[in-house]
Amino acid sequence: MAVIKTNANDVALLARLMRAEAEGEGELGMLMVGNVGVNRILGNCLDFKNIRSMSDMVYQSPGGYESVQKPYFYQRARDREKRLAKRTINGERTHPASNALWFYRPTGDCPATWWDQQNSGRYKAHCFFVPKPSECPRVY
Repeated sequence: MAVIKTNANDVALLARLMRAEAEGEGELGMLMVGNVGVNRILGNCLDFKNIRSMSDMVYQSPGGYESVQKPYFYQRARDREKRLAKRTINGERTHPASNALWFYRPTGDCPATWWDQQNSGRYKAHCFFVPKPSECPRVY
């Protein structure tokens, strides 16, 4: 059962984002990007207040995703990524992105905090960061 309301266009949009942000990190990395996106829609907190749709989340500015500025993002979604997107939309969570609202790719080690958010872990090149449960209870 979906944890956020979506349609086929939303699934394809999330699939494109997941691929553009983390294709080099395999299916698990793409699932984690999907987790962050779904959490931003669910959360309605911090930098993501009033982010109520897939389009709001993907194209948020400032605070959105760098990949939407690159041509690769605009290629058609493939079935593989659509299946992964549906898994995150249906509530599948993958640690360390389970409750994360942010991720980024540092040149070195992951910092303990980023913009006052705790590091929840690293997967390959990306570090993930979570809000405090009291600040964003909907992502927990």
